[in-house]
Amino acid sequence: MRTRRLPTAVVALAAVVSLVACGGQREPAGSSSEGGGRLTIATGNTTGVYYQLGGALASVISQKVSGYRATASETGASVQNVQGLVAGNYDIAFSLGDTASDAVKGENSFKTPQDVVALTRLYNNYTQVAVRASAGINSIADLKGKRVSTGSPNSGTEVIARRLLEAAGLDPAKDVTAQRLGLPESVDAMKSGSIDALVWSGGLPTGGITDLTTSMGKNVKLLPIGDLLPALQQKYGTIYAQDSIPAATYKQPADVATIIVPNVLLVRKDMKDDLAEQLTKVIYENKDALVAVNAAAKGITLENADKTDPVQLHPGAKKAIDGLR
Repeated sequence: MRTRRLPTAVVALAAVVSLVACGGQREPAGSSSEGGGRLTIATGNTTGVYYQLGGALASVISQKVSGYRATASETGASVQNVQGLVAGNYDIAFSLGDTASDAVKGENSFKTPQDVVALTRLYNNYTQVAVRASAGINSIADLKGKRVSTGSPNSGTEVIARRLLEAAGLDPAKDVTAQRLGLPESVDAMKSGSIDALVWSGGLPTGGITDLTTSMGKNVKLLPIGDLLPALQQKYGTIYAQDSIPAATYKQPADVATIIVPNVLLVRKDMKDDLAEQLTKVIYENKDALVAVNAAAKGITLENADKTDPVQLHPGAKKAIDGLR
């Protein structure tokens, strides 16, 4: 079985370079989700997991869904992805579960409920806080007065970074010198010493964090943040949970307690049922191709596929999931 799927995996790997090379250079999707033609996937920063898996998914869709060609676009991630999806600029969007929850409820970054639904739950995102070892930072509270990258503007990382600071009793607008940088820029800034810490929400491993920990070695460390979970759950509910970043992921001296949140794959409510069904099926029938690009995709399971609350599952996606089980 693995031998037959190898060509797909190889093509998926190539897709990371070729299909996403256009970055955000796309024309509005228009009605592409209603008839055939082009589908565009909103992903995230170039060194993040969304970007890698988005390219692989675009390749698989182009090969397996008759009449459609998919491309993946670099974006600022979750909040921007939802906004662009609703505006018709994208047809499919990766999003953190907390951002998607805000979107359907019309809360925080969204003034009104957004007309989005889920194709499936994906893998979990791990909150990764990297700090300069010499900066005297041993907790989120220690970020007071420090230079901190809180992620790209309108990203899921920025949402959780602000919530972490607030949970630690800090004011994100006053108590830190916030730099709203994408992951590649954040990594460069850490290397140059122009920031003291960065917050990142992504799958394991994330290429940018691997680069950072490999390049800086013992001069950088990952901060344990599991102690902030009760405060986050009290305010935002059980969308947040605790897990650990295994030591081997980034060659750290020990596992690092952190906070996780699920990812979801979103579409607009008006996507045709048969297309939503095909797109959902193609994810699970070609999961090996996604895993070949990034191991985070191992966390995409049929067992959890419909666990997208409070975001509703698209009827076509539900049909696909029920049929695959």
